[in-house]
Amino acid sequence: VQTCALPISVRITHADQALVLGEGIETMLSVREAAPSLPVWAALSSGHLGAVQLPDGLQRLYIAIDRDPAGHRAAERLTARATEAGIAVMVLEPQLGDFNDDLRADGPAVLRQHLAKQIGPEDRQRLEI
Repeated sequence: VQTCALPISVRITHADQALVLGEGIETMLSVREAAPSLPVWAALSSGHLGAVQLPDGLQRLYIAIDRDPAGHRAAERLTARATEAGIAVMVLEPQLGDFNDDLRADGPAVLRQHLAKQIGPEDRQRLEI
């Protein structure tokens, strides 16, 4: 049995110069529902989040963390790797446990407003519906 050396990720949409990367599929589909123009990937676990292979040409990485110690550690590892590669990093924090919790509690419009406060100015137009 061979194992894959590359960390698994689900590429929900195609990444361009920007990418929102988070742990779970539900979390990232929630971000996608609130902001359908943002490119999103799900790493499937906090361990994978810290090690996902970033796409060529990426300039801005938004890390959608879960509010738990494992999520914070994974975001720190990924931030260090991305910064070393010359990629600007911003961490997106949910109001509750994760962005799926936020979406279920408040709906897509409120989640979109919350994301707008954290997204860089060069990507805010992607939040307009």
